[in-house]
Amino acid sequence: MRRTSARGPGDVRYGLARVISKLGIASRSEAARWIEAGRVSVDGRIARDPERATALEGERITLDGAELQVQQRVYLALNKPRGLVTSAADEQGRATIYTLLEGASLPWLAPVGRLDKASEGLLLMTNHSMWAEAISSPASGLDKTYHVQIDRLPDAALLAALRAGIEDRGERLALMSVRELRRGSRHAWLEVVLDEGRNRQIRRVLAAFDIGVLRLVRVAIGPLQLGTLAKGAWRLLERDDVARINDRIWPNRN
Repeated sequence: MRRTSARGPGDVRYGLARVISKLGIASRSEAARWIEAGRVSVDGRIARDPERATALEGERITLDGAELQVQQRVYLALNKPRGLVTSAADEQGRATIYTLLEGASLPWLAPVGRLDKASEGLLLMTNHSMWAEAISSPASGLDKTYHVQIDRLPDAALLAALRAGIEDRGERLALMSVRELRRGSRHAWLEVVLDEGRNRQIRRVLAAFDIGVLRLVRVAIGPLQLGTLAKGAWRLLERDDVARINDRIWPNRN
């Protein structure tokens, strides 16, 4: 990360640990441990404060004397199974999504948004932090589509009420669209589309109507479909996949 004379995006300053994370080197927590251990220098001086204000570009950051550079961007789609935590580490010692990447020759990757432990389906991972932030932003215009198995048979009035949404803990929670996919004798599958992603949003809306969730599977993020990707499997996104998402999150960049 060399000094530059022209002002631009690199003049934006973040905490040092966050800058290292944005370079795609490591998670913010791991970077903080390196910093606190005295392994990181900025412009030749050891920095021990993970929150030290640091330019994203324009300051020379080294780890154990080696200069840190932006890593090659990697974009990955994973079919998360139920029972795994969307985290690099878990305080309770539960298995995380990173067990699915063990042995793969990949750089450090962070999840784009989250799926809770009981939820399944499409999860994106990347070392491009700005891309991840753009996708997660409500302003991205990327709808998220879910298939949800519930413990009752809905009628038109219930579906309309779900679309109207609820007030919960000071938040307005609504489902952009809801439709029935199929039903059995006691259970039904719904397709739910969200245009924002608040914490446990679908489960909270359904719980307000005393509806139990039997399964919750994310099947699409914007134009990207889960498709036939096997449970627990992952694939690197093709250039066209990334381009289609970029066209949605950064429509005016060209």
